[in-house]
Amino acid sequence: MNNRRFAIGIGILALIAIFARILPAPRTIDDAFITFRYARNILAGNGFIFNIGDPVLGTSTPLYTLVLVFLGSFLGGSEANFPQIAWIFNALVDAATVILLVLIGQRLNLKWAGWASALAWSIAPFSVTFSIGGLETSTFVFLLIGTFYFYIRGILSISALMAGLSVLTRPDGLLLIIPLIVHRISRSRRSKVGPIRRSELLSLILPYGIWSVFAVYQFGSPIPHSVIAKSAAYQLESSTALIRLLQHYATPFQGHLAFGTAWIGIGIFLFPFLFFVGARKLFQHDDRVIPFALFPWFHFLAFSLANPLIFRWYLTPPLPFLFIFILVGLEDILEHISLKINPASIGRKIVPIFFVISIPAFLLLRDWQVHPDHGPDNPAPTMAWIELELLYAQAANFLISLPDWNVDSVVAAGDVGVIGYLTSAPILDLVGLNSSQSVSYYPLDKKAYSEFAYAIPEQLIADKRPDYVVFLEIYGRNTLLTNENFQQNYELVNSLQTDIYGSNNMLIYQLDN
Repeated sequence: MNNRRFAIGIGILALIAIFARILPAPRTIDDAFITFRYARNILAGNGFIFNIGDPVLGTSTPLYTLVLVFLGSFLGGSEANFPQIAWIFNALVDAATVILLVLIGQRLNLKWAGWASALAWSIAPFSVTFSIGGLETSTFVFLLIGTFYFYIRGILSISALMAGLSVLTRPDGLLLIIPLIVHRISRSRRSKVGPIRRSELLSLILPYGIWSVFAVYQFGSPIPHSVIAKSAAYQLESSTALIRLLQHYATPFQGHLAFGTAWIGIGIFLFPFLFFVGARKLFQHDDRVIPFALFPWFHFLAFSLANPLIFRWYLTPPLPFLFIFILVGLEDILEHISLKINPASIGRKIVPIFFVISIPAFLLLRDWQVHPDHGPDNPAPTMAWIELELLYAQAANFLISLPDWNVDSVVAAGDVGVIGYLTSAPILDLVGLNSSQSVSYYPLDKKAYSEFAYAIPEQLIADKRPDYVVFLEIYGRNTLLTNENFQQNYELVNSLQTDIYGSNNMLIYQLDN
């Protein structure tokens, strides 16, 4: 392919990625609003905090927070429209990731798998959903893919810098850094490249080192408080994460939507096999792909063993790596089959191209809806589900409209992003992501979790006495709603209709003074 056609092809894919994110409009996820509130407080001069006077590192993405602060400083300051800023920024970042995927394919002498991976990433529901959802996922994946590209290019300082910045975007960036460091040391000892240079080490370590000094001073630790809080508040069966990850790795292209749930059983064997075939082929060309082939499986192992509550965006980072190696394997197998059937046929080239590029894209588009049943009436992935966020927005607007509402009213909630961003009120985070005092109330008695993986501690409400408590009924079904003290001290002032997670509405209680 000549340079002009190559540039046009890359440009088209980048535009597809941008269009696929602009078309749905923002469908912002609750956790993104937490980051937005941190950014807004920084710009307002309140510091890197969620609640004024309570320095807790409740966000796991300090780099993305600072990026939003930087952009917001030019686009309205503390009054900036962060959902809009994140929406546009993430679309551009994903377009850059698409370009890097093509360049990786070119560097590894791939025929069509690089292009196919880029197309798949541009429209993949897991990619688009959390891009328009305002999360840091797009930035995180860009840094991981950038680390891959510059490593195989031999531009090691930039690769190390992007790897280091990935940990500041999400802690699970370590799952790529560990095999990357081991491989880099191994190559230096085998004299394939020179020794590890000081510039590489500084590029890798310095960003996190600077942040750690600040975080220890500001928060007492560089470890996000959200990591500790989630492990304490959510109670799961020991195999919950493993099962969810098996389902995910068996359906990288969402094939179960086209072929039914039986496809999951096929995919559990098919896609690891294709991945192995693709990885083996690329190893033979350039052993620098090894740490990037290991990353999805390090990710799988780490999350399976840790067994956290798997939020959907946790599943996204391994996908572009799965795409590359699986599609290389698929293309290799199809070429061998076509060659054996009819070596002289033009189909030997056309068939692999058709299957490698068209089929993944077709399967991924199956998750898109022309008219979603909630939110903006624009085509969007079904996965871009924001019913809970819209419900919390109703609750926030109701609170603000109350005659005795004031900006100092303390609101307790289990999901605090939308409520915290829209009300600007002090928030008692019942999970404990942004409220240090909540963690000591967990775990609860097992009977509290008989309906759901999370339950509100009634003693936390009794001790802290927030002015308002907003929660899905299922969060308090076995705790607050059966607690006599809570019923005596709080009055139900609104009930918003919903059956999310099996709830009987969203409930808003007010302290009865």
